[in-house]
Amino acid sequence: MSGIIAMMILVSLTLGIITLFGLIWGIKTKQFDDYSRFLDGTKFDSEDALNDAYKMEQKRKNAQKKRKSEDEGYRPPD
Repeated sequence: MSGIIAMMILVSLTLGIITLFGLIWGIKTKQFDDYSRFLDGTKFDSEDALNDAYKMEQKRKNAQKKRKSEDEGYRPPD
């Protein structure tokens, strides 16, 4: 029984170490950096699309404020 547990620990440690080295390699080689996506997103958006996104953000904020103010007035029955 202890042999199975030792084998499971060995396999899990091996997989963990491989994953850790893969993550470190990805960070060192800048695999997770995508600067062009951010810049292309603003470069190719039209003014109308940006205005619509701004309006949607304002609606979301107003809805959150309204919901918060409604929650403050609520009192559960005794």
